[in-house]
Amino acid sequence: SAAREARSWAAAAAGLGLLHSPPRTRAAGAKAAAAAALVLAAGAAAGRGTHRATGPRRAGRCQRAAMLSQFFVLSPRGDVIISKDFRGDGFPGMQEVFFRKVKFWDDGGDAPPVFNVDGISYIFIRRSGLLMACTTRFNVSATLVLELLNRLAKVFRDYCGVLTEEAIRKNFVLVYELLDETLDYGYPQTTSTEALKNYVHNEPIMVQQQRPTRLPTMSGRSTMPSTAVQRPISLGGRTSGKQKNEIYVDILERLNVLFSPAGLVVNSSIDGCIQMKSFLAGNPELRLALNEDLVIGKGGSSYGAVVLDDVNFHECVRLDEFDDNRTLSFNPPDGEMAVLNYRVTGEYHAPFRIVPTIEETTPYRVELTVVLRAEIPEKNSGTNVVLRVPMPRSTASVSTEVLSQQPGQQAEYNTTERRVEWNLKRIMGGSEATLRCRIALESPFTAQTRREIGPISLQFEVPMLSLSKLQVRYLRISEQSRSYAP
Repeated sequence: SAAREARSWAAAAAGLGLLHSPPRTRAAGAKAAAAAALVLAAGAAAGRGTHRATGPRRAGRCQRAAMLSQFFVLSPRGDVIISKDFRGDGFPGMQEVFFRKVKFWDDGGDAPPVFNVDGISYIFIRRSGLLMACTTRFNVSATLVLELLNRLAKVFRDYCGVLTEEAIRKNFVLVYELLDETLDYGYPQTTSTEALKNYVHNEPIMVQQQRPTRLPTMSGRSTMPSTAVQRPISLGGRTSGKQKNEIYVDILERLNVLFSPAGLVVNSSIDGCIQMKSFLAGNPELRLALNEDLVIGKGGSSYGAVVLDDVNFHECVRLDEFDDNRTLSFNPPDGEMAVLNYRVTGEYHAPFRIVPTIEETTPYRVELTVVLRAEIPEKNSGTNVVLRVPMPRSTASVSTEVLSQQPGQQAEYNTTERRVEWNLKRIMGGSEATLRCRIALESPFTAQTRREIGPISLQFEVPMLSLSKLQVRYLRISEQSRSYAP
């Protein structure tokens, strides 16, 4: 096995073109070259260029750049769902040590994404309530491992359809196969969904979900909800004879709005992207057209134009016709991809407005009233609305009461997360909803307790509404691919 490992490292290094050192240092540099592949790619993207592993000391630094000991996925309760030991230098119970440290952090706050316990570094992310973590005994690049974890989460979502505890448990054989192909002896190999299809042979098990229904719009068209894309990508490629050739395009915008106590907007920005998930057989060339009056950068803005401050495109996008008619051409890879990411800063009309009121009834009791106003056109509606309000540390109990008459509302206090969650299935434009929380405290109410209430976060979906005014005029197969018949 040692000889085969050495040959694999040498082959990988030769493919990268990194074996340029003298003969006596090639053995050390070859093994490090494959581990440095991801590091070198990141360095080139950041403008640092490509470095050659030409000596034992430099080879050692590259070898430690992304050497991982363990990878595991834990449920919100701390149960081990997936566990992979690459090097055998850990000890039994590392997952329990990690979970206890994250659950009961020293200062009572949230654990940082990177921390060290007894010489072992723990690096983790949270996705859909799951904890995805890596351990290592080496001085690795924390940002590199965090990016690797994010890409692993994307790969799992592409192949399982949705990243949930149920999906991971039902597809644990597929997940272990993906880990074997993406990580070798703790070194990252590839995280490309399209490249992994050549090596992954297990079919995913579909998680039963509610059948998506089309949402009607005023224009007579219909749009699918965001849950429609939650199916495995491998089914679209393996069973192309039975599977529909479909492609899903979403304009997703994350709003960051800071309100003053009087309800006025202090600061606002939009971080958006055009998200695409392709189930097309053959990966044909596509053309996507954006607003004709699209302006990149505030310096060239004009009245009435759609202005985006910053834009970056996916690596497969070709910009030959973008300057002339705002058209993008690309061959979509398998899996989910962001065609472009953009950012908008400046004033815009917030779709929702939150008006909280705090009233001290007794020294140990506080009443919080939250009014949610939907300031969107009446023809639109907000769906899957979730409002979260963190509670003070001295909270003993919380009782919630929904005052509005809109159906499909539910509010409850989560003692584990110490916050109130208010769920609304649907809220129409121009309407408002009210929630009242009665908070019982273990200690007297103070100014510090008032500051610990919040900040309030709101998650929602508004179909067919883009605050940045960015639109997709059309998406079609390129004329150069007329012979393509899906």
